[in-house]
Amino acid sequence: MFMLELFSRAMPQVSSGGPPWFQTVPTAPVDPILGVTEAFKKDANPKKINLGVGAYRDDQGKPFVLRSVREAEQQLVAAQLDKEYSTITGVPEFSPLAAKLVFGEDSRVIHERRVFTTQTISGTGALRVGGQFVEKFVPSKTLYYPTPTWANHLPVFRNSGLTIQPYRYYCKSTLGFDERGALEDISKMPEGSIILLHACAHNPTGVDPSKEQWKEICSIIKQRKLFPFFDMAYQGFATGDIDEDAFAVRYFVEQGHNVLVAQSFAKNMGLYGERVGALSIVCDSAEEAERVGSQVKIIIRPMISMPPLHGARIASKILATPSLRQSWLEDLKMMADRIKAMRVALKEGLKKEGSTRDWEHITNQIGMFCFTGISQEQVQKLIKEHSIYLTNDGRISISGITTSNVEYLAKALHEVTK
Repeated sequence: MFMLELFSRAMPQVSSGGPPWFQTVPTAPVDPILGVTEAFKKDANPKKINLGVGAYRDDQGKPFVLRSVREAEQQLVAAQLDKEYSTITGVPEFSPLAAKLVFGEDSRVIHERRVFTTQTISGTGALRVGGQFVEKFVPSKTLYYPTPTWANHLPVFRNSGLTIQPYRYYCKSTLGFDERGALEDISKMPEGSIILLHACAHNPTGVDPSKEQWKEICSIIKQRKLFPFFDMAYQGFATGDIDEDAFAVRYFVEQGHNVLVAQSFAKNMGLYGERVGALSIVCDSAEEAERVGSQVKIIIRPMISMPPLHGARIASKILATPSLRQSWLEDLKMMADRIKAMRVALKEGLKKEGSTRDWEHITNQIGMFCFTGISQEQVQKLIKEHSIYLTNDGRISISGITTSNVEYLAKALHEVTK
């Protein structure tokens, strides 16, 4: 056997003699976020900072597991539950709880059973299933997305068979919401089109419309008879208040819109690797919701068969147990408050360094990400001269900032922008 192994190792790798199936397959470009992390890992500078990661970190720069998640997991292990298949729509108790989190405990559409909700493989899975559903059943096959938007939105919706078009959202000159441009573009969208909206904590800019601006957007979308598709990846993680962060979705529903909502529990419960999400579709009647649900199941079945158990069981346990829910809400507010505190500390640090630039947008923006407004050349200086890693568009993850590195970051940011 040993001689056979040696012989096989020494044998040259030869072609099977069949057709060259993969010889023309090109190397794909490196994912911009993963590329930042890889470069960060290779850097030997002890002061290096990774501002590219899209996951919460505590003030020591470590991954954080919520108390409620630990406790729920222990209870599930003690219960010795089986590992049998779930259903096409996931853990049965999960979907009603997820729907109430989005639309509110006293939501009329829930009481009237006009919402169909299914568990998905996190928010990405919800977007993919939702994209396939609207491609199949909404007459228009064009989805309009805000510029910029989360990079993964574009391939997800393209792969769903939709045509995607941009609309104005972020204003580079003010580093804030381009209200005039957005409203103008929305008012010109063809009737029946699908419009993608970030429910809160816009990724990647951290720029959200005000409540009054949301109301104006809602009114124009209704006039144009557009179909709102909400991506809700950060409920509770933006302001620390789950109801405040759900304002836009709930207002649209109150105004009579049939909406589609892709929901993620990655950020607000720290269940990143568990891939817990939900897709909700608001319909005109309970009977319509039944029909819609039957078609969504047909989409899910050949795609993933059914979503996984463990993460959804954790989320269900937290949402259904008063003590765990309270613990979750406390930790959620603590995480949101830490993000806000780091925004303030960075802005004050830049002022202390003597920067004369207007950094007000750092605290005006919200959520995990901040669009700094710096150029690609300045980004490269931060990386090469200061070992501070971020994406070329100047987006930083605020969770990568800590009380121990914010002073170094402010000094470096001032150096490349002064």
